[in-house]
Amino acid sequence: MKKVAIVTDSNSGITQSMAKDYGVFVLPMPFHINGKTFYEDITLSQDEFYEYLKGDADISTSQPSPGDVTDLWDKLLTSYDEIIHIPMSSGLSGSCQTAMMLAEDYENKVWVVNNQRISTTMKSSVLDAKAMADKGLSAEEIHKRLTDTKFDSSIYIMLDTLKYLKKGGRITPAAAALATLLKIKPVLQIQGEKLDAFAKCRTVKKGRSTMLDAAIKDSAERFGGIDNVRLNVVHTENPDAAIEFRKELSQAFPVTEEDIPIDVLSLSVACHIGPGCLAVTIEKKMEY
Repeated sequence: MKKVAIVTDSNSGITQSMAKDYGVFVLPMPFHINGKTFYEDITLSQDEFYEYLKGDADISTSQPSPGDVTDLWDKLLTSYDEIIHIPMSSGLSGSCQTAMMLAEDYENKVWVVNNQRISTTMKSSVLDAKAMADKGLSAEEIHKRLTDTKFDSSIYIMLDTLKYLKKGGRITPAAAALATLLKIKPVLQIQGEKLDAFAKCRTVKKGRSTMLDAAIKDSAERFGGIDNVRLNVVHTENPDAAIEFRKELSQAFPVTEEDIPIDVLSLSVACHIGPGCLAVTIEKKMEY
């Protein structure tokens, strides 16, 4: 049986400490803030990041350098036979294409998975890959399973403010100003590689019910029923709302509140949508 290492990056929301517990390996994502480079969970904590963000710092995201990626792969291949590398969705970052290009020199020892995920859904893919590796599946088999199921997830995100989408040039200042005037709480959707508008809600309560209804609809129409899905609540500096929303989800799905983890959104997404957001992720359960 071949020994397979599972590699991802901090877009997955997996911290260095969590990686040790899970038995996986995480590349920290670089952030350029006011002209300086920081690395997520290494030299940049969640609290520090939000201090910079709310202070209107100049923040841009980047991807791990090719040297950092191959250095980790080379180190792992001294004790593992193969590597599964799970980066952020190719539609949202260039890190996936870079990793695929680098893997061409590794003669099928490194398999890069482009399964169109980010944040908590990406984390689930990492944990699924680790479980499959522990069961003895090869890197090629794990790659195929994750690729075949790449559209079996959704994320619905309710924003507290449009300030950061405007700052990043993703909406016009006029649209942001109108939405703020009307107190609209936009709900965005990530399915596959796209971040799209989903609904415009006038209240937080309506936004939560919109996301709940969307999760129920996805479970019925895309994922084989409410018994066949995994749920997560995700937020950016909004823990109390996350706890409330988890309770609503547990009443609509046949699970307890303890069955629905609460995660913080990875910083690469948070820098574009800001603090105060609330989200639900829904995925079809993986069969090993």
